[in-house]
Amino acid sequence: MKVYKFGGASVKDAEGVRNISQLLLNEGAEPLAIVVSAIGKTTNMLEKVVNDYYANNSPTLDDVKYYHYAILEELFDKSHSIFDEVNNLFVEIEWAIEDAPTSTYAYEYDQIVSVGELLSTKIVSVFLEQEGFANKWIDARDIIRTDNTYRNARIDWQLTQQQIAKYIAENGAFLTQGFIGCTTENFTTTLGREGSDFTAAILGFALDAEEVTIWKDVDGLLNADPRYFDDAKLLHQLSFAEAIELAYFGAKIIHPKTIQPLKEKNISLRVKSFLNPKEEGTVIFEDAEMKPFMPSFIIKENQILISISANDLSFIVEDHLSYIFSLFAKYGLAINMMQNSAVSFSVCVDNDSQKTLALISELKEGFKVQYNDQLTLCTIRHYDQAAIDKVVDKKNILVEQKSRQTIQFVY
Repeated sequence: MKVYKFGGASVKDAEGVRNISQLLLNEGAEPLAIVVSAIGKTTNMLEKVVNDYYANNSPTLDDVKYYHYAILEELFDKSHSIFDEVNNLFVEIEWAIEDAPTSTYAYEYDQIVSVGELLSTKIVSVFLEQEGFANKWIDARDIIRTDNTYRNARIDWQLTQQQIAKYIAENGAFLTQGFIGCTTENFTTTLGREGSDFTAAILGFALDAEEVTIWKDVDGLLNADPRYFDDAKLLHQLSFAEAIELAYFGAKIIHPKTIQPLKEKNISLRVKSFLNPKEEGTVIFEDAEMKPFMPSFIIKENQILISISANDLSFIVEDHLSYIFSLFAKYGLAINMMQNSAVSFSVCVDNDSQKTLALISELKEGFKVQYNDQLTLCTIRHYDQAAIDKVVDKKNILVEQKSRQTIQFVY
């Protein structure tokens, strides 16, 4: 059994869907589990629907509908039943947003944004059948079982493995959604942004897969994002440990939770280009040497630097830190960098509009709080002076932190 995961860029238009079909027909890999993300920027579009709905700003699905129907009209005859299936999914959202929100933002988010993956997989599955690639569509909510931590659900591994064994056989091709799961009470959950990679790893773990392949619009895992570094180079191989480090610090090519389940069963992870499928890409496995060995640069934008100090300027000690960390956990904010001094504690986090201001407001009840937003966090793994000079040149560095292998800058 192999597991293939296709991201949103691979199905951003009708040509992309055709390309996946041809790739799968050429590969001819069976048994196979296929994970597909939402089409293109659908998740962003549906997030806007959720934000408008929660703010009572007359949410509309017009843009999302136009985007999907334009693709359908290129791929299918207008009398095809897929048009009704897609319309029914849109009706589900329209029913949901007719009335005022009845629960938390995170809950409403998961019920609405998750439909993006259902839309894409319905379209891809039916088109593959039309082109002669037989497959069985599976609702990920039937197999990925989670707790009710909406927007960042935790996997119930025992139940998930039981369900995967029940729904996915040892032969044939099976196609399902990334990113989404379901509670035991049958409420839809999501696994965090870019969580489709994690879904592929979950399937790989449960199925004892031979290999998990993530298909991207780049040649593999690069040492830098080419949007920021025009000299980015391909990493041909690296170890699980190094991949975990890169993912932890925010390398967008791999979801942070993806590596651990594969490492546990020593299942190799390959990152390949769906545009150049004959190229080897990057392979990640236990004890691999990083080839070639070079600095890796990770850029995270939209950061906020929060500095916390006691109102009486007393030392920030363990009791303070314990309470501060509990608030970050309460609001579900992961700390990207932290630094402690005698009288202050500074953290850099993603600036989530729904969480950050609420966190700061509660922190202000017991501490003096200052913050800077619209910042960038740059992490360099295996840094040297040339790599540092490339990043800090003419930038106003607010915080710098260095260890043996890693250096970080906030600017």
